[in-house]
Amino acid sequence: MIAEEGARLGSEAARSVVRLGCADVLPGLSEEEFARIEEEFGFAFSDDHRAFLAAGLPVNRSSSTGRQQSWPNWRDGDPDELRERLARPVQGVLFDVEHNSFWSTHWGAKPDMPSQALEVAGRELAAVPQMVPVYSHRCLPAGRGTCGHPVLSIHQTDIIHYGTDLADYITQEFNGPPHGEGASCLRSTVAFWRDLVD
Repeated sequence: MIAEEGARLGSEAARSVVRLGCADVLPGLSEEEFARIEEEFGFAFSDDHRAFLAAGLPVNRSSSTGRQQSWPNWRDGDPDELRERLARPVQGVLFDVEHNSFWSTHWGAKPDMPSQALEVAGRELAAVPQMVPVYSHRCLPAGRGTCGHPVLSIHQTDIIHYGTDLADYITQEFNGPPHGEGASCLRSTVAFWRDLVD
């Protein structure tokens, strides 16, 4: 069961996608499809993300370019591509550990050996909240029973807020009218990732 606030935010975001014309919108995901996706990929959608995808599944407008889909197609998308997109936030942090001297102070002292540093970082990152792509590299945290998180743009350890919540994000990303009160109402909500927000 989706909480009322999650249902409201997800439905509002879905209406914005249609109003702004930023995707083709297919019929929403069914409960059976959600169960299959969450079992196959090992996470649970947040309530607002779930309500958004239940109202309609946004997909890229038809094209023959063959490029990666900016909207994840949870119904018919390539499972390997979806797995790669789900892994990308953590893989980006590991890239910065290996190549850009990134180290979280919460992980203790950084080992001198790069291979050991990667091992420790990988172990620590296995415990952080899963980030789920909404569009391109914009993500919401996974978690049934949660909603209202800011959408984060995650590129390695360069992370910024891209909307106060899912409904605000859609309008900000696709140049619609502002939904929320702007940056003043942004709050960092999800463990580890909030520490990297610019």
